[in-house]
Amino acid sequence: MTSPAVTRNLADWIVGVRDDDVPAEVRREGVRTFVNWAGCAVGGASHETVDAALRAVDPFSGPRKASVLGRSERLDVLHAALLNGISSHVLDYDDTHLKTIIHPAGPVASALLAVAEARPMSGRAFLTSLVVGVEVECRIGNAVYPDHYDRGWHITGTAGVFGAAAAVGRAIGLDTTRMQWALGLAATQASGLREMFGTMTKSFHPGRAAQNGAMSAFLAEAGYDSSLQGIEAPRGFANVLSDKQDYGEILDGLGRSWEAALNSYKPFACGIVIHPTIDGCQQLREELGERVSEIAEVRLTTHPLVLELTGKRTPKTGLEGKFSVYHSASCALLTGDGSPTAFTDEMVNRPDIMDLRDRVQATADPACHEASVDIELVFRDGSTVAKHIERAIGSREKPLSDEQVSAKFTHQAELVVGADQTRRILDAAWGVEDLADAGEVARTAATGARAAAE
Repeated sequence: MTSPAVTRNLADWIVGVRDDDVPAEVRREGVRTFVNWAGCAVGGASHETVDAALRAVDPFSGPRKASVLGRSERLDVLHAALLNGISSHVLDYDDTHLKTIIHPAGPVASALLAVAEARPMSGRAFLTSLVVGVEVECRIGNAVYPDHYDRGWHITGTAGVFGAAAAVGRAIGLDTTRMQWALGLAATQASGLREMFGTMTKSFHPGRAAQNGAMSAFLAEAGYDSSLQGIEAPRGFANVLSDKQDYGEILDGLGRSWEAALNSYKPFACGIVIHPTIDGCQQLREELGERVSEIAEVRLTTHPLVLELTGKRTPKTGLEGKFSVYHSASCALLTGDGSPTAFTDEMVNRPDIMDLRDRVQATADPACHEASVDIELVFRDGSTVAKHIERAIGSREKPLSDEQVSAKFTHQAELVVGADQTRRILDAAWGVEDLADAGEVARTAATGARAAAE
């Protein structure tokens, strides 16, 4: 049943949230979310996808008020939001709201940090808006998942645009009516197709969501109106893009229970449904030692969603490899790697990895939880070894510690801006809440890129 008050009540909450309304533990998770995002944005900055995007948009940039993290270029706010969203997602190493498979920070942080450079805000205000944006996109995602996702929508793009609009709208001080307009403008721009997985366009989705969400807030601020029921109207977002509309997921417990506190951080740079397989194969490699060279066959039993999302049998590029459970299993067994270096064009086409990949068999079993896997190795002498992974490292049951999040940040960022600048960016990101000007994080990252290039 349609509730005419969904968009209004959500907008009312967004504009009314104060810094002290966000519990300390939720704010702490917000900091972890931001640190993880910043590391991924810097880590992805030198990818060919970002190079191509910059070549396309740089000639058309307006006033160059915002940084592209990990690079020397500056762009206008909206294009910087786009580029940082692309960069933060291109390695598929970013955060994940496991209930919906949304990558929350890409749309929200990319938009908000770009705005923070042009319209300065304190780190405390920045963090509150970040958490609010994550909360909005995850709750809207909950309301339509899984039906919306099953139709083929990339939910990070479609829900993320609401999060970006909410975060930026709150930060620039929209009132309730203008926030409803911003959410309506976001609703009419919600897009992103799962068909694009394994290509550069997948990372375009959170970038475009960041750009469109910020634009939605700016338009609303200027008096550009929209439907006041953009989420729940019969021809609004939820009814047009999904067969499921559970508006209680949006409004129930709003401000009391926090989806933003449930975020998780990837230890492996690929589709999250592959993580149990990589975790198990890494453990088997450690246990077997040189015996991995004697593997004749690898048998995986997974949830059907794993093969639906990551069933690319013969990937040709690193981006395709991120959606191949076959490549991931082979690479983890032979190299122990699940970081970005496991998903390069070179690794995907390495002869020994390709050879073992061809001997990986995967069976879909609906009885297997989508976060679990059963692995059986068959050796040339006919003997077998089995491993069951109930939940992988990085899950809510086995979360990454702050130290592991920092190590992940360092591992990828050092390759782009060097060790000294990586430490400065990391310190600024962890301390964002205490900054007088949150935009300092972006300037620190960009300064590092310029220094490294000189």
